[in-house]
Parts: sequence; C-alpha cells; structure tokens
Amino acid sequence: MVPAVPPSSLRPVDVRGMHTNLDLEPIATASDPMSARLPVARFLATCAIALCLSTTLSAASVQMTFDGVNGAQMFGVYVSPYFGTMDGTPVPLYCVDFSNEVQLGQQWDANLTPITSGADLGDTRFGAEPDALELYEQAAWLAQQFGSQAASQYGDIQATIWQLFNTDAPTPSSSLWLEQARANYASTDYGDFYIITNTGPVQQFGQVQEFLTQVLPAAAPEPNLQLLIGLALIVASCILRRRRRTQ
Repeated sequence: MVPAVPPSSLRPVDVRGMHTNLDLEPIATASDPMSARLPVARFLATCAIALCLSTTLSAASVQMTFDGVNGAQMFGVYVSPYFGTMDGTPVPLYCVDFSNEVQLGQQWDANLTPITSGADLGDTRFGAEPDALELYEQAAWLAQQFGSQAASQYGDIQATIWQLFNTDAPTPSSSLWLEQARANYASTDYGDFYIITNTGPVQQFGQVQEFLTQVLPAAAPEPNLQLLIGLALIVASCILRRRRRTQ
C-alpha cells in the first residue's frame, strides 16, 4: 500500500460547555436513616450504570506513528504488514483502506476501536456498512495469515483485504484468500485486534489510512477512568443495600 520507491508521501494509489441540573427529592430526614440509604443506593447504581454504558466497547484515543514497511511489493506499492508505534509501543499495522494516504514518520491522533460483538463502530471509516463487523473480522482473519505465509503471498492477502472495503482496489490473482476468509473468520476470536482510524470527523478521502493492529495484553488500552468510577459506584451501592438488609 506504499509505493515501491519511497517518496515523501506514502500512498496506496501510486499507480492511482454543558450544565446538567438534577432535581432530586429530599433523601430523608435525620430521624429515618433506613429510608435515606435506599434512595442513595439507587442513585449511585443509576450513575454507575450510565457511566459504564457510556464507555464500554467504545473507542479509545491514541497517538500513532507510521514507522516503516516490510519490503514486500505488489501492484507497484509496498504491502502489509507495516510497522508503527501506538502511544510509543511498537505495533504491527495492516492496511484496510486503499483510498487514503500515510507518510513515513507521520504522527496522528487516532481512535482505537475493538473488533468484537457489541463494539461501537461509529468512529471507523467503514462502520456504516450493514455488515461492517463481519468485514472487519474477515480483514482481521486475513491479517493473521501474514505471519504464517511466505512473502510471495503478501500481495494477494493485502489485495483481498482492500477488496473487502473497496472494489476499485487492486484485484488479487485469485479468489483463494477471500474464500478462505469467508469460510474461517467466524471460528476465530479477535479480542486482541483493533481498528485504527484518524480522529473525526471521519471522511472517505483525504485523511490518514485506516489500519488494523493486533496488540499484546500489555499494550492494550488501559481501562477508561469513567468505567472505573462506574464500577466503584456499583460497589458502593451494593454495600449500602447490604447494610440496609442487615439492620
């Protein structure tokens, strides 16, 4: 997806303030401690659920750097896997986006979206497709094949990934890898795969290429602070309710 003769621009197309007011009822009088705890517990539980739902499976923000290519070429460009860093941690990059560009050494802010059932794909370039999750899972399955195949297969694997999202992209020499992806993708877990998309508003053209990456648990995004607060509120509400039952 990068021109075989690296220029300054690495392209796939070389040969182409809000306030919230809460109106709360009086919790209780000092003489009725039991009735005071129940509304407090309910309020904490409601806050916790809202915080958790607002953050679970949503995209995290990271800083990306495009560091280099593996050397395999086809269609007059370099093909995946590429190399980059995510918040300073080295990661592999697999391009899914034939219509945009990246430059060697380029840095950009990106949304990191998990490839998993229930994930919000609204921050991705192809998330509006009706079968978006299935397409990303097939792309992730294909990305896994780079590690076990000879470099001579890299071009066909890359072209098959591009074709999933853009039929105007280069065509592989055969339908072999597409058939394999469709037959096998559903049997694999993609919990360590993420979609890397430039921060929005996301457009189809004129932005940084979209990539997939596979990260080790140590390099995965840390839990969102809001999610941790939500879990703490759930624990607090449970303690209050338990005390009410025992008194």
